[in-house]
Amino acid sequence: MRATVFAGPGDVRVQEVPDPSIEQPTGAVVRVTHACICGSDLWFYRGISQWEAGWRTGHEWIGVVEDVGTEVTTVRPGDTVIAPFVYSDGTCEFCTKGLQTSCVNGGGWGGATNDGGQGEAVRAPLADGTLVVLPESVDNDDRLLTALLPLTDVMGTGHHAAVTAGVTRGGTAAVIGDGAVGLCGVLAARRMGAERIIALGHHEDRLEIARRFGATDIVTGRGEEAVGEVTELTGGGAEAVLECVGTQGAMDTAVSIARPGGTIGFVGVPLGVEALNLRRMFGENISLRGGVAPVRSYIPELLTDVLEGSLDPSPVLDMTIDLDGVPDGYRAMDGRRAIKVMVRP
Repeated sequence: MRATVFAGPGDVRVQEVPDPSIEQPTGAVVRVTHACICGSDLWFYRGISQWEAGWRTGHEWIGVVEDVGTEVTTVRPGDTVIAPFVYSDGTCEFCTKGLQTSCVNGGGWGGATNDGGQGEAVRAPLADGTLVVLPESVDNDDRLLTALLPLTDVMGTGHHAAVTAGVTRGGTAAVIGDGAVGLCGVLAARRMGAERIIALGHHEDRLEIARRFGATDIVTGRGEEAVGEVTELTGGGAEAVLECVGTQGAMDTAVSIARPGGTIGFVGVPLGVEALNLRRMFGENISLRGGVAPVRSYIPELLTDVLEGSLDPSPVLDMTIDLDGVPDGYRAMDGRRAIKVMVRP
């Protein structure tokens, strides 16, 4: 089959790789119909994360099951399934607590040893604990499948930021970042009933989507300027802060704009974050929660809302390519010419 392979910083290629097959009785082989390029993929693309040539790419995908192992009971050939960005067994201590990202037998798509979503097919080692079967009515509905695709990662991650930040009905939330996760964080805050949602970002086209998703206020300043704007807008800071970037500057802003007694939900991959203003957090009783999102635990409730028509994160998918176009998709995201690229193998 054909799949995307990392060749070096700034260089991903679509090439022939071995076809996936059932290797464990708990596994499945799934033909990919929809996939994404993620903002976090840019870390290895830019040479920030240490990847090796030959590793597979892509961790967000939907597909149709082609084969299953003898111990698989919840999915069958022909099922359309959605996959969270990590696989898990569904039975270990952490999975049963809704923390599938810490599964003792789990792992991630792509990399050195697993198939990635940016290819024609994927071997899913733990099908029952990982894959969520979609209703038959969705099978050929491209509009719904596109709306469901962000649930594999960015919508679930934005939701995790809102949950861990303690967004409340009628409350105020500030969302740092206008990438796909930040925009989904705005959508999640609105879904959870926040009355005031402040979006902090720097790209007008993305901030327009933030407005569509429910942002009531836009802050485009950086650093102290942004802190001053949010403080003035809120009269002292936001009760819930969603940090959706992962840089030192974003975390500094998050701590500075949190209201005394407030909570920061951080979901941006923390690359280069070396310090926290613990003195302010201590003195103002500001809590820090979050981390990698257990998307598998969130998919069922978010799926229900998408199917009912009350949730649609698909506007973050602003560019669509075929498999041959994946290298161009990476260049577009790296150059900020696309928020999030959808791949249709």
